[in-house]
Amino acid sequence: MQNELHAFLISVKSICPEFTEQELILFSEKLNTISFDKKTLFIEAGQVQKSIGFITKGLIRSYYTDKDGNEITVRFYAENDYAVHYTAFITQQPSKYTFQCLENTELVLLSYENMQWAYKHMPAFERYGRLVAEEILKMQQNRIESFIFQSTEERYLDFIKQYPQIYNRVSLSHLCSYLGIERQTLTRIRQKLARK
Repeated sequence: MQNELHAFLISVKSICPEFTEQELILFSEKLNTISFDKKTLFIEAGQVQKSIGFITKGLIRSYYTDKDGNEITVRFYAENDYAVHYTAFITQQPSKYTFQCLENTELVLLSYENMQWAYKHMPAFERYGRLVAEEILKMQQNRIESFIFQSTEERYLDFIKQYPQIYNRVSLSHLCSYLGIERQTLTRIRQKLARK
């Protein structure tokens, strides 16, 4: 799992170059790695997420179950993403979402306690935490606004543009759920685009 830690530390350094080598070594001692098989749950709705998960390999989806028992996909997380229900994590409240591995997945874990330790002892980590939080906020805002301002076709095209590395890795049912459309609608959109 040394490769997973190395990949994560490279990501940290790319976002926040002011990290010193000594800080990165110290920080790496606070991390753990874990592997999940396909279809395994990383977090279940109602659980408190004890650790934020950085994906070094694999694919995860987060979803909630509506009152009719349907699973509604909220987001996909692939390599170099943080699998986290951020608001619940930073407040250490139960998550409203379930996180399911869609592929065999490898994660680097940073516990809530160790994140707080890093904020206290490594000034560069505060900047890193802020930048990551800003990215998560932007993604959430874009997701909300896509349902307000975009047509279903625009949401589909935007998904392909934003996530070309996972487009062919998610099932049609999960993609339809994420886009908020019926399967027949997606089929019509794809046929229309194929004729262009």
